[in-house]
Amino acid sequence: MNLNIEVNNNVLTAMPGDTILDALNRHGMNVPTLCHLKGLMPSGACRMCVVEVEGRKNLVTSCSEPVMDGMKIQTHSARVIESRKTIVELLLSNHPDDCLYCERNGSCELQKLAEDLNVRERRISGNKNNYKLDVSSASIVRDPAKCILCGRCVRVCEEIEGVSAIEFVGRGSKTFIDTSFNHGLNVSTCVNCGQCIMVCPTGALKEKPHIDEIKTKLADPTKTVVIQYAPSITISLAEEFGFKPGQNIGGIMNAALRRIGFNFVFDTSFSADLTIMEEASELVHRITTGGTLPMITSCCPGWVKYAEEFQHDILPNLSSCKSPQQMMGAIIKSYFAEAEGINPADIYSVSVMPCTAKKFEQQREEMTQNGISDVDAVLTTRELARLIRLFGIDMDKISPELADSPLGTRSSAGKIFGVSGGVMEAAIRSAHYFITGKELIKFQVNAVRGLAGRKEAKVMINGLEIGVAVVSGLKNAEILMEEVRNGRKDIHFIEVMACPGGCINGGGQPIGTNEESLRARMKSLYEIDEHDAIKVSHKNPYIIELYDKFLGKPLGHKSHHLLHTNYQERDVN
Repeated sequence: MNLNIEVNNNVLTAMPGDTILDALNRHGMNVPTLCHLKGLMPSGACRMCVVEVEGRKNLVTSCSEPVMDGMKIQTHSARVIESRKTIVELLLSNHPDDCLYCERNGSCELQKLAEDLNVRERRISGNKNNYKLDVSSASIVRDPAKCILCGRCVRVCEEIEGVSAIEFVGRGSKTFIDTSFNHGLNVSTCVNCGQCIMVCPTGALKEKPHIDEIKTKLADPTKTVVIQYAPSITISLAEEFGFKPGQNIGGIMNAALRRIGFNFVFDTSFSADLTIMEEASELVHRITTGGTLPMITSCCPGWVKYAEEFQHDILPNLSSCKSPQQMMGAIIKSYFAEAEGINPADIYSVSVMPCTAKKFEQQREEMTQNGISDVDAVLTTRELARLIRLFGIDMDKISPELADSPLGTRSSAGKIFGVSGGVMEAAIRSAHYFITGKELIKFQVNAVRGLAGRKEAKVMINGLEIGVAVVSGLKNAEILMEEVRNGRKDIHFIEVMACPGGCINGGGQPIGTNEESLRARMKSLYEIDEHDAIKVSHKNPYIIELYDKFLGKPLGHKSHHLLHTNYQERDVN
């Protein structure tokens, strides 16, 4: 039974169990929040979302106050606006005055609130916070001076990712957010997923930049500078330039990258196909020879580091495959270098990833050959947008171009890696062929699609029932691993992504990503899959050629040397 409430003298309907904020949002009425995260229990800590309720002496927090039938609410009364304005002024009183230089200038929620509430003078002055930058992480930079103690980063790290790398420290006015024992992020439990950056309302958290280093290499005539981009980048980058969410601008992006000065432009979806060739072969080998099951994907570096820290007994279950980023890097500095007659040491290899953890993965010791890194630098989606603007490229006025061959040709199976369940679906398609010699009648595996944090299915291949599971968000992975540890035997293959929804929601994606954007990105990737002619990795002609001319066969000696690795237990604070 619906409830009737009166909001700003208008009668609206609400659902039983709604908070005031839920009801307002459903009717398109905006109330500002700073601490609230959709899907998590409200804390009411920031008090930005206060509203005036008739009959109540004090203002109430709309994020935590349940609606009642007949409730009369004012969302923007003079009292409410003054309260919100005072909160913003208090937050600004000790905030650094460096908006012109801040990473989040133009996308800062505190800045927007100050504008919306017409804060145009400093009425409250306070002592500036004197904290040091934490630049110890390979992926993330923390600037505690810009922290407004909203707690979002703490909550997403603990409740979504199950990592708890950061926490509230101290009491009262001395409270701040820090790692355990005031050590740097590099020795904390941080898995570099970057979800804290995505929820931070200010510039207190950002990715470690690689732009300056890349600019230097682009200007070096002795270097061949190549770039690869992950499957989801061609659709998420669109939003940075005002295109509608989900629009595929891959061709425009290829052209922009060449105008910046990259010598070769490759699509990482090609090496996603390569990953499937190795990973599906590994899965079939484990199933048919009694190997360690369930096998778990190793594409996500955030998940891999989490397993190394918290799931030591699960490490033998991880696929030995490198991620598509690292496979592409290895192939560029071996097969491609040989074909082009370039010394691998003279190749500077850049990747564009939706993920901050890829910056950590790129510098792992295991990701080198003869002292040469597979990948030299990583840009997030946000950084690529800055680089394109820096070079003055108008994305509305350049014509689309193709990625370079042979490493630029992909199947649509490689493209759907960008969504949670995409790796699983691509692997099922090829595993079915490897076992039966026949293609699936229907390529779509709908049971593993969607934004749900956990999906399971049973797949019949030649009379063999294979149980598969897909999880995103490391808290969901923790729960599933505990089930496996406690004896669950009906799951043979597991896909894990650290970021909820997969790479389309990675920690390096555009700030302000919401569920509507995620669904548009997901829909776009699946539409590409629907319309492309080559839907399976093992039918990619350039993958076939790569094995014929260079690698030999999946799981062979050369492919194992270049495309596989190992992981080990990590000690953390």
